[in-house]
Amino acid sequence: MNHHYVFVYGTLRKGERNHYLLEGAELIAQQAWTKGRLFDTGLGYPALKESMADKVYGELYLVSNAQLHRLDELEGYHQDSRNNLYNRKNQVVFYDAGKIAAYLYFIAEHHENMLRDQIQSGDWKLYKFEKQHQSIPYFAYGSCMDDRRFKEEGVERYFQKVAGVGILNNYTLRFTHKAWYDGMGRADIVEEGGIVEGKVYEISMKALKEYLYAREGAPNVYRPTVVTIELNGKKVEALTFVVVNKKPETAPPDWYEAEILRGARGFLSDCYITNLQRHINSLKQSNAGGM
Repeated sequence: MNHHYVFVYGTLRKGERNHYLLEGAELIAQQAWTKGRLFDTGLGYPALKESMADKVYGELYLVSNAQLHRLDELEGYHQDSRNNLYNRKNQVVFYDAGKIAAYLYFIAEHHENMLRDQIQSGDWKLYKFEKQHQSIPYFAYGSCMDDRRFKEEGVERYFQKVAGVGILNNYTLRFTHKAWYDGMGRADIVEEGGIVEGKVYEISMKALKEYLYAREGAPNVYRPTVVTIELNGKKVEALTFVVVNKKPETAPPDWYEAEILRGARGFLSDCYITNLQRHINSLKQSNAGGM
């Protein structure tokens, strides 16, 4: 076999210090996950332990034989050796377009004494993001673009600084979360090509932990994730939220649609807003036709 699927969860991810080893590899998905329990080693990189009770988030790549060999060297893996730092194993990895078997590197049992704190989110980049920043760019693409609910809930002080319009490439806005109380759709970003425009706020970690996590039902309904957006001509890492258990699209309720459009107007491009309205209208027609 000349090519192999590999799931990476630590310093091999985009923006991390060892990502150069994946230069030329094909990125299949940035929003991928599999089973495993993630730990901070305290040495500047994480380690993964086998577990069917936990999730780990990362990126999925298609690599060549030569690239796989470089990864083996980095991870201290040698076939048929009992002294490996990490062991390479095949496991099913899930992403927006489906699932596939891929290689993962798990810490060898005799090195588990390296494991320190469990990373509860299962996401190394998010873990670092939360620890290293006092304020963060927050990419809002749905109802959080509208500040009316911020005012109603008395938290508008957290969202005073708008940094500009962010562009997220290779994603599409969909309505894949079906709210339990009305059965209607809520916004999500799905990794399937296209672009998503959104409003970027500069917020404090207090705003994130005291308000946004609860509003988004994190980590069970929506989960926080770090994405790379274009903002004011620069590439910036920002925090956003994605739906955990995606369902077939359902039209949003009128009040939720109004929140998104009210927040978008005056910020996002007219073309993007027009296309978004068309998509929502097509969902409403489709849903009406199925009743």
